[in-house]
Amino acid sequence: MTIDLCGIELAHPVINGSGTFDVIAARRVFGDCVDREFPFAAFVSKTITLEPRLGNPPPRLFETAAGMINSIGLPNRGLAGYIEHDLPDLATLPVPVITNVMGSNADEVGQLLEAIDGRDEVAAIELNVSCPNVKTGLDIGSDPAELTKLLAAVRGKTAKPLIVKLTPNTANVALVAAAAEAAGADAVSLINTLKAFAADPARPGQAWLGGGGGGQSGPAIRAVALAQTCAVAAAIALPIVAMGGITSAANARQFLDAGALVIAVGTESFRDPMSAAKIRDGLAGRV
Repeated sequence: MTIDLCGIELAHPVINGSGTFDVIAARRVFGDCVDREFPFAAFVSKTITLEPRLGNPPPRLFETAAGMINSIGLPNRGLAGYIEHDLPDLATLPVPVITNVMGSNADEVGQLLEAIDGRDEVAAIELNVSCPNVKTGLDIGSDPAELTKLLAAVRGKTAKPLIVKLTPNTANVALVAAAAEAAGADAVSLINTLKAFAADPARPGQAWLGGGGGGQSGPAIRAVALAQTCAVAAAIALPIVAMGGITSAANARQFLDAGALVIAVGTESFRDPMSAAKIRDGLAGRV
């Protein structure tokens, strides 16, 4: 099942969705067995911003009938903290590391790409222009012209493969994907969460989540993710990393048949941390 993703050799087509699997914490709890039984062919970091972020106020998660709404808000140590504290641990993983970054403007994104470009530990960069839980990024990712301007300004900052993470919260995701391709992206990933709202049962009309709105993930968004994957695959020639409610090898196969090269497991890892391994083995015909 070996896959070539932008020149990066992957042992199989299953990776993680950014921010959905804390491998550093898992190693602290479970030790060496995390590496021995590592479920992913590459590891995508949580989103890194230029400066540290605390994220949104709690509560941050709301369970729905077929998934969850999150309003986490991209908490992270910032670029310097990531390079000093997190990247040394991630570099010892048995798979390539993909660093996910996000900035509020071209200058911030450029600084992030330049810094990560100099790190041999990182195989590729995923540029997040699609998070619905913060005020930055979403407008860029929903507008082909704005995304084109951003990539034109920053693409030369790194020679590493650049994967653009598209937002599903746009009128025509295929047009945005085509803009990313024309502006120099090496691959795209989709979908991120759908904008959602959790109502507080004790306060009619008020939000239950501390950040107000949030992003729906899980099986509830699978049909939307599959439709957008089909549309993007028909519009571009770039490799596609597809995700959105994948819980089984059968789900994963649907996305691969729709044109994805790689699939990512996200919310299902919260329910079962080894779900990606089961999906991987199912695709290989071992279960």
